[in-house]
Amino acid sequence: MSKFSGALVGMGNPLLDISAEVGQDILDKYDVKMDNAILAEEQHVPIYQELVDNYSASYIAGGATQNSIRVAQWIMTANGKPNESAYFGCVGVDDYGKKLEECAAADGVKVHYMKDESAPTGTCAVLVKGGERSLIANLAAANNFKPSHLETAESKAIYESASVYYIAGFFLTVSVDSLKIVAEHALANDKIFCLNLSAPFIIDFFGDQVATALEYADFLFCNESEAAAYGKKHGLGEDLKEVALKVAASPKKNASRPRTVVFTQGSTATIVACNGKVEEFPVVPLPKEELVDTNGAGDAFVGGFLAGLLAKKEVGQCVEAGHWAARFIIQQSGCTLSKPCEYKL
Repeated sequence: MSKFSGALVGMGNPLLDISAEVGQDILDKYDVKMDNAILAEEQHVPIYQELVDNYSASYIAGGATQNSIRVAQWIMTANGKPNESAYFGCVGVDDYGKKLEECAAADGVKVHYMKDESAPTGTCAVLVKGGERSLIANLAAANNFKPSHLETAESKAIYESASVYYIAGFFLTVSVDSLKIVAEHALANDKIFCLNLSAPFIIDFFGDQVATALEYADFLFCNESEAAAYGKKHGLGEDLKEVALKVAASPKKNASRPRTVVFTQGSTATIVACNGKVEEFPVVPLPKEELVDTNGAGDAFVGGFLAGLLAKKEVGQCVEAGHWAARFIIQQSGCTLSKPCEYKL
C-alpha cells in the first residue's frame, strides 16, 4: 500500500484469538466468569495450550481496537471508501504476528506494527459457552508498545492524515504516553478522539489512566457492565441514563464539541447522552438459534458507529450502523468478516 491518506486511525493491543467452545468445568478450573475480560495471570498460562490440545480451537485475528477498525473498513469499502484506515500496535516477529498482519490487510486496513523480537505476539483465550464469551488476554508483545514508534516519519504521516481516532481502554494498561501523543494531536487540530472503557477491571484498577484519557474523549463507548462499574466507582448512581449524562458532562479538553457517551446493553436499547439530553435506540433482537457467539459484538458496534461517523451521519444513524455490524458479528465465530458487507450508509 502506498502513502496512507485515510481518515481513521486506531491504536491498541493486536492479539490472536484462540477460540473454543468449552464447558463449565474449564470456567471453574481457571476461575473466570462469562461476559467478562481479564488479563492472564500465572494461573491462566496453561489454558492456551489446553484449548489447542483438547478442543477444536480456531485462530481468529483479534484485539478490541483492531477488530473495530477492521469492521469500520469493511463497511467503508462496501460504501466506496477503500483504504481509509490504519492501525498501530506491537507484535512479535513470528507466525502469529504475520497472521494478524495478513488478516488486517485482507480487510483493507494498513497496519504499522511495532515489532518486538524479545516477545511473542499476544494471544487471547476466547471461552465460548452458550453463545456468551469470556476473554483471557496474554498481551506479551502487545504490552511493549512504545511512544518512540509514533515518532517515526511513517507513523507521523499516518496519524496526521487521519481525522478520527479510536483507542480501546485495554491500551491504557500499556502506554498512556502513546495515547496522549495521538490525543494531543487530535486536540490541537480539532479532530475527533474516541475512547472505549473496555472492561470493568480497567475502570477498577486503572482509574488514573482512564481519567487522563477521558478528558480527550469526544465519543466514549462502553457496555452496561462497564457503565455500572464506572457509576459505582465514581458515585454516579445506578441509573445508567444518569451515569451517561454525568460522564458526558464531565471535564473535557476540547470545548469546541460536546462529549457523546454511548452505552450498549446487548439486546437491550443502546443509551446515548450528549448536551444534557439522553436517548435510547432499540436493538432488533436476534433469534437465539442464529447466535453463534458474542465475541467481538461490542467491537463491531464501534466499527459500525465509526463508519457512520466518517460518512458524516447523524448519531442515530451511527448507532443503527453499529447495531447492524454487531448483529452480523454475533452470527460468526469471533470477529470474522466472512463476506462482503451489505450495509449501505
